[in-house]
Amino acid sequence: MPYMPIVGTLGYILSKDKQQVLMIHRNARPGDEHLGKYNGLGGKLEANEDVVAGMKREIMEEAGIDCTQMSLRGTVSWPGFGKNGEDWLGFIFLITDFEGEPFKENPEGTLDWVPLNEMDALPMWEGDRYFLPMVFDDDARAFHGVMPYKNGAPVSWSFSRI
Repeated sequence: MPYMPIVGTLGYILSKDKQQVLMIHRNARPGDEHLGKYNGLGGKLEANEDVVAGMKREIMEEAGIDCTQMSLRGTVSWPGFGKNGEDWLGFIFLITDFEGEPFKENPEGTLDWVPLNEMDALPMWEGDRYFLPMVFDDDARAFHGVMPYKNGAPVSWSFSRI
């Protein structure tokens, strides 16, 4: 059967001093499958939208800022990740410069600047801990991973870097 995932973006925005990252604390909507978790910003691509345009649109919608410098750090395929077992393919970006002042909150929750060295302590999707170090490391190569999910948890993780 062909792989036909939902395509989305996920962005991690560094502060001007590169010591903090802007995270969404999903605490606003009861019934949200992400409720209580911290995550980067992003979402589904729209029709006729490339991944860069989609990432920039999502950041503007969710944080009110314009990305002026960003890099694709990698991709992750999440078979079975969705609420009903849908497959997802995510393009992971690091945003290193932006214009504007980020919102304090949005309809999904509060936006918090989190020190990079404190991210491990945050409640987040268990699988994010596998790829997040590569988002922020000094290796210029992009990573491309596969992380199948079952019953809301990752069952394996593999990746390549090129």
